[in-house]
Amino acid sequence: MIMKKFWCLCLAVAALPAGFAAFGQTPEERGLEIAIAMDERDSGWRYFSADMEMILRNRAGRESRRRITNRQFEVDGDGDKSLSLFREPRDVAGTAMLTFAHGLEPDDQWLYLPAIKRVKRISTRNKSGPFMGSEIAYEDIGSPEVKKYSYRYLGDEPCGQYECYKLERHPQYEGSGYTRHISWVDKAEYRLIRIEFYDRKDALLKTMDFIGYNEYPGGYWRADRFEVTNHQTGKSTTLLWRNYDFETELHEKDFNHNALKRLR
Repeated sequence: MIMKKFWCLCLAVAALPAGFAAFGQTPEERGLEIAIAMDERDSGWRYFSADMEMILRNRAGRESRRRITNRQFEVDGDGDKSLSLFREPRDVAGTAMLTFAHGLEPDDQWLYLPAIKRVKRISTRNKSGPFMGSEIAYEDIGSPEVKKYSYRYLGDEPCGQYECYKLERHPQYEGSGYTRHISWVDKAEYRLIRIEFYDRKDALLKTMDFIGYNEYPGGYWRADRFEVTNHQTGKSTTLLWRNYDFETELHEKDFNHNALKRLR
């Protein structure tokens, strides 16, 4: 979930004390400023890979587990590219998801389904649908580019062990299943701590909590666990991240929808 450099001068302003930085600003200006600072703090990593375990729970708490390899490639001047390859269990092994994130233009997404040996393009009208039975929507997978949203600063608020900015953002792209998100961003490192997602009726749909942050070479922070809870269905999804690797080189040509069938 990484954004590109659109307004580099704003980082210096965002680093000022909160009262000073907010002086004379509207909530919308301050919200955009915080979003830009988040972008700047997490740009420049180029590529990384990681292993992930996805744990799906139904309303009764029954679990199913999936193991996935993830790769991401940072793109200058556009959204990032991401690739997820399912390893286990056998019934989904070989399934692959490729996303080219953009700004206001719809993200390009392709899903390879080995059972039918077919690459399926995800249409804009299906972006709000669940990804592989999880509480993650297709639109949650792409990097949250600054231009995708409008912003409003709601104030400062404690969030667990952190002091956070509370930020509201409204999707500006076509086909979103959300009216808005409310995010808590820690002041020290501009890391996402929690997101609330509101559905098209503006009712709380789900929350996503980011837990167990660690710092990696280059000063990049990544959470070890995402907890996603659907408050309307009682279902939940846990993403457990391991083996972050920012050193092994990846190439943009590796992110090719024509090669999804050949991934191993």
